[in-house]
Amino acid sequence: MDATPTRSRVRRSPLPLAAGACAIALAVGCAGPGPAPSAAPAQQAVVSRTTGDLEEQYQTVIKDVLPSVVQIGAGDALGSGIVYDDKGHIVTNAHVVGREKTFDVSVATGEKVLKASLVSSYPEQDLAVIKLDSVPGGLRAARFGTTDEVEVGQIVLAMGSPLGLSSSVTQGIVSAVGRTVSEGRSGGGTGATLADMVQTSAAINPGNSGGALVNLDSEIIGIPTLAATDSEQGGSAAPGIGFAIPVSMVRTVADQIIRSGKVTDSGRAALDIMGRTVVDDDYRPAGVAIVSVEEDGAAAEAGLRVGDVIVRIGDTPVTTITSLSEALAGEKPGRKIRVTYTRGDSRKTAEVTLGEI
Repeated sequence: MDATPTRSRVRRSPLPLAAGACAIALAVGCAGPGPAPSAAPAQQAVVSRTTGDLEEQYQTVIKDVLPSVVQIGAGDALGSGIVYDDKGHIVTNAHVVGREKTFDVSVATGEKVLKASLVSSYPEQDLAVIKLDSVPGGLRAARFGTTDEVEVGQIVLAMGSPLGLSSSVTQGIVSAVGRTVSEGRSGGGTGATLADMVQTSAAINPGNSGGALVNLDSEIIGIPTLAATDSEQGGSAAPGIGFAIPVSMVRTVADQIIRSGKVTDSGRAALDIMGRTVVDDDYRPAGVAIVSVEEDGAAAEAGLRVGDVIVRIGDTPVTTITSLSEALAGEKPGRKIRVTYTRGDSRKTAEVTLGEI
């Protein structure tokens, strides 16, 4: 399966809801004739108590966090957001706000629609901050956790407005951490390559973008941003594969935007070039040709120039713009890396001190 991440914003439209549900039966084989023996009373009590404790924990988390998750109307699109502080700042995805400057915000408590304005958008990390024009009494800011405490197997809840259904909650686990995924530009996407993403099995659907991925301590650990699609199935959703921007990056970007009105320190490495994918004689992607070089930038300082074709970063092959972005996503500004490239018929290497996006 070729799982291609796609954005999870939804266009405003009437939502048809099908009546009824589909039940899934699990068949269990028995060794020997007659009915299977029932669990002992003590075992049943333990199972019942454990299930009840987890259910109660879920309900507590939902009551704690859901009032801090909002629905955002941006033109003809809908997405989600998280109340960042008591001053009315709301953090969301850049692809949720798109090119809009003003927004309709609905809170989970069902109060009237509130107006908000854009503070700043940072498409390179697919994050944005908007601010309520008037802060209502009782607005509850979310509590944010730390990325270091996110572990594979951890139970999480995703909260937002999938398909326009506000205040919806799904549950799953952290499936993986440290994923690097790339977002397309079609349909309002940012084209960003996002590193250190949290992969989750909690359902992420259109409209969940910008919402909350929450642990059982009622802490935000990420912002659901992408859901995978299966290209072999015509681009249909790949169930149970969603990605969230880690809370450390959310806080880094949001704090800078709130403080300075823009991102002043991205922490993202760059070669300071513009490039395009080139193909070989068999029309297969074969590298990234440099189209322009920023004067005094990282590549220029290392002697790279227009027309060079980058084929490797360190030990990582580079065949497309996306693979180049993914190779750089795990690096830091100021770090020295080896870049392999071709110039005419010659293959060369250069040591490049990385710049910053």
